[in-house]
Amino acid sequence: MDRLFVADKPPHLSSNHFLGRLKRKYGVKKAGFSGTLDPFACGCLIVAFGRYTKLFNHIKKTPKTYRATIWLGAESASWDLENMIGIETLPPVAETKLRAAIEGLQGEFEYIAPKYSAKRINGQRAYKLAREDLDFTPPTLTSTIHEIKMLHYVHPFVTFEATVSEGTYIRSLCEAVANKLEVKATLSYLRRLREGAFAFEGEKAINPLEVLEMEENSYEDPEALRLGKKLDPTLLKNQKEGRYFIQSSSEFAIIQVDKNKIQYLLNKVPLC
Repeated sequence: MDRLFVADKPPHLSSNHFLGRLKRKYGVKKAGFSGTLDPFACGCLIVAFGRYTKLFNHIKKTPKTYRATIWLGAESASWDLENMIGIETLPPVAETKLRAAIEGLQGEFEYIAPKYSAKRINGQRAYKLAREDLDFTPPTLTSTIHEIKMLHYVHPFVTFEATVSEGTYIRSLCEAVANKLEVKATLSYLRRLREGAFAFEGEKAINPLEVLEMEENSYEDPEALRLGKKLDPTLLKNQKEGRYFIQSSSEFAIIQVDKNKIQYLLNKVPLC
């Protein structure tokens, strides 16, 4: 089965375990997902079966939009509910101060990655070093916060939505808010609402041609595409350098056009 769709991952389940459930549900062996969600997080997970698993590097999956809740006064080693240390009762914070702390993060955001993350430190995953209680400094990262807004505040919980660039740690946004307020806080809820062109719609099958991140091109001899023949750049409708997809009656290919040559990035991918 060749299929591309969005699944709604439940909380407190790893992305890999959830994929296993989907494989059993649909009776498939070859499957994959893009954009791992932490176990405690939920929401939009892009899933592909069969030959569509090769499409992840070619689809519109940024920016990403999240809804998150910060628990003021809670402390966690991993900045989420997975490694709680303690809970302090805090007085309510002025809503104007909260809104300024959250919405002031919009723009370029430089931060230190969480210690409990998949970033590599000298060849090892940071979370493995953290679990062994080893001393290390996570890397400094830069992300773009395209939009961030506070939704509501019911003490000690404040909820916001953020649209961010690829690889942004929402836990780090939460930690930045806590630092601005000079309090302890942790991320208590996280839902991914959207990844680029993808949002959950009941596991509806998606036509991959509608979500590819490159433009369509055409070739004068579609039969050459079906047979996987070497392509002649002069037979392309658009001969400018770049990535394109071209299709025949039953298949499509993704190509890279350089000065005087065409390279197949993917070929003989079946149309849905």
